Amino acid sequence: MRIIVHSAKCQGHARCWAQAPKIFKLNDEGYILPGEISVEERDELLASRGARSCPERALEIDCPSDALLDRLLFNQHCRG
Repeated sequence: MRIIVHSAKCQGHARCWAQAPKIFKLNDEGYILPGEISVEERDELLASRGARSCPERALEIDCPSDALLDRLLFNQHCRG
């Protein structure tokens, strides 16, 4: 899974960071750093929570549908 950062939308609420500080990196002013974030499978639940907590929708979860279906079928935690 990866998280696509739309840094122009970030308003510096840092809710993503509050959910998963090891995944979401902020600059000195509290805004998310631009780019994409590759998320290890073990961190997908935290990353998903962090991305969904953004009120500005600055974080987009990109999870291939095949991988998502596989995880859902096996009752795992990729809920992007």
